[in-house]
Amino acid sequence: MNKAELRREFLARRKAMTTDEVAHQSQLIADHFFTYFEQNKLGDTPSTIHTFLPIKRHKEVDTWPIIERIWLTLHQVHISVPVTDEYNYQLVNYTIFPATPLIENRLGIPEPAVGSRYETDPEQISIVLVPLLAFDQQGNRVGYGGGYYDRFLAEQVPGSRKIGLSFFGPVDQVDGIDNTDIKLDACITPERLYSFD
Repeated sequence: MNKAELRREFLARRKAMTTDEVAHQSQLIADHFFTYFEQNKLGDTPSTIHTFLPIKRHKEVDTWPIIERIWLTLHQVHISVPVTDEYNYQLVNYTIFPATPLIENRLGIPEPAVGSRYETDPEQISIVLVPLLAFDQQGNRVGYGGGYYDRFLAEQVPGSRKIGLSFFGPVDQVDGIDNTDIKLDACITPERLYSFD
C-alpha cells in the first residue's frame, strides 16, 4: 500500500483502541525499550534522548512511561522534546525536566511553555524516538506527511539511533518511498523489537 492508504488504515486502527489498551500497550513498548537500552549499554555515558510527546486525541504511543523512568533512574540521560516551527517547517528541540510546564499547541501537541525552554544541542542527541503510523519490514516509516521528522533526522541528528514506536507490527512494504525519507534503525511494538541495522 502507498503512504496515503496506510495513513487512513492505521489512523482508523488507532482510533478503535480504548484508553486502557493505549496505556497497556504503551507500557509494553516502554518495557521493550528499556530491555534494548540496557542490552546495548546506551545509558552508560551522559546523553540526550529526543522523544515526541503523545497527542492524546490521536491515541499515539504514550512516551511518558519512558520519560518518567529515565528521570527516576538514569540521571545522566536528558530528555529533549520538539516544538514545531510551522513557519520554517522545522523542529526546534528543548530539554525538559520534571518541573517543566507544558502546554498544548493548536495541533494538540504538548510543548514546554515559553519562558521554560532550554534549547537542546542536537549534537548531544544520541537516540530519537520517532512517531509513526506504520512501518515496513525494511525500516521505512509512514508519518503524518509533514516531513518534519525526516528533515530533523537528516539535517540535525544524522548520526543518532532512530527508533520508531508502534502499536502494530510491520507491513510488508511501504510503496512510494522518497529519497528524502529516513529509515529507522529499529522499531518497538508491544510484542517485540524489530532491528533494521
